Amino acid sequence: MAEKNYILTSEAAAHKLQRLALEIAEQLQSDNEELVIIGVKKSGLVIANKIGELVKQYISSPIKIIDASLDKTNPVDILLSEPVDFNKKNILICDDVANSGRTLLYILKPLLNYHPKRIQTLVLVERMHKLFPVKPDYVGLSIATTLQENIVVEIEGNEVMGAYIQ
Repeated sequence: MAEKNYILTSEAAAHKLQRLALEIAEQLQSDNEELVIIGVKKSGLVIANKIGELVKQYISSPIKIIDASLDKTNPVDILLSEPVDFNKKNILICDDVANSGRTLLYILKPLLNYHPKRIQTLVLVERMHKLFPVKPDYVGLSIATTLQENIVVEIEGNEVMGAYIQ
């Protein structure tokens, strides 16, 4: 079995998530509206839960975490874990890796029927292969890769164990 080419250790990932949480808290410091964090299943939900735990140390607004699932190869239906009124809410969409921007774009679909206060996106790792006009607002690590390379964020239980290039 080949060695994994790690770009993030679990310690580095934890540090980046802490920094991202501080950035989000700073952005929302004078805002009392609820923050709804949407985690893209599976890894994105783990990241959403981590961010939610970290952000709640710094802001007093209510925080709700839900998950969204979709078929990433054919993202026609976006399923949310529960119905939410997104009107006038702060929305944060979390995923593990932004590659083309496609997933982050399609996750917006159920939000189009509402008028949220703001919608922002967060990814642990951003690749530089944008095919869709989506740029994450919060990024743990930006990395240039070849189109053939794949980035895997390792999750064990509810913990981010690291990320590597495959």
